[in-house]
Amino acid sequence: MQEKLQMLPTIPLNDGNEIPAMAFGTGSKWKGQDVAIYVEQAINSGFGFIDTAAFYGNEESVGRAIRESGLNRSELYISTKWGVLPDGGDIQVSIRESLTKLGVKSVDLYLVHMPSLMEDDWEGYWKEFETVKTQGLARSLGVSNFNLEELQRTVKCAKIKPAVNQIKLHPYNYAKQKSVIEYAEKHGIVTEGYSSLTSITQSPGGPVDAVVAKIAERIHATPAQVLMLWVRSKGVVIITTSSRRERLEEYLDIDSLPALTEADVGEIDAAGAKGAPMNVLASLQEQRVRIAKSFHKMHWALKTVNIVGVAGMLLYVGHKL
Repeated sequence: MQEKLQMLPTIPLNDGNEIPAMAFGTGSKWKGQDVAIYVEQAINSGFGFIDTAAFYGNEESVGRAIRESGLNRSELYISTKWGVLPDGGDIQVSIRESLTKLGVKSVDLYLVHMPSLMEDDWEGYWKEFETVKTQGLARSLGVSNFNLEELQRTVKCAKIKPAVNQIKLHPYNYAKQKSVIEYAEKHGIVTEGYSSLTSITQSPGGPVDAVVAKIAERIHATPAQVLMLWVRSKGVVIITTSSRRERLEEYLDIDSLPALTEADVGEIDAAGAKGAPMNVLASLQEQRVRIAKSFHKMHWALKTVNIVGVAGMLLYVGHKL
């Protein structure tokens, strides 16, 4: 049983709620797996924010870990995402299925996982999505993987503005993501960033490495901690993961480190703008993302002819890449 969660900094949301500054994510390599032991380990390490999704296929095991933690519901911040609508169902059916699997009455944050889910009726789907909050099934609403145009489109039609946009963020794609981050900040929308350790895990040997290593040596930190401090310097919530407890504790320990200076942040930005080295693994993972997005689009095209199984096979192939 977890005795005490780490007191992480929180960031205010535009709906009056607050969000912890770091989350344990159950996507990526955890998709389709029983993640109970890893979520339990994250909670025992001090993580109080768990991020999951219907699309990850592991909400039930996340829920089991939450129950076995012995913590009160109010002690945990739980986020999940709307993926594909159940056959003959709607967003209300989708969120209620997630709540059942998680074993909770409501989540703290509910996100639209991909903008492609809303393409055939953007305003209508967001209006329906808003009922999740008005009916008390989620305390806050948000979106995920939305670019600038997609976020603007949502804000324009929203009665309840998104509180969060979760995006891929690391030094090598910051220049591309900067406009959507700045727009979000202007409208009180908090950005969450995943894959922030890409320069270490997927694209090592690039120009960011030397800059990060120099800063790490000066402040007595690891390169991963420096990259997380860089994310935090942007006002972005960190979504991270690991199967190793020592790594999780390392990530949480950034609160004991000094903030990066403006010069540090500028150097990392400039190094990232030079571009990442070519990396076959990173390229394949980007391809998986494109296939997943294509699956969401194909679902809408195929649902009337009842051959969603074909799209599922495509998703399976993408998962194997």
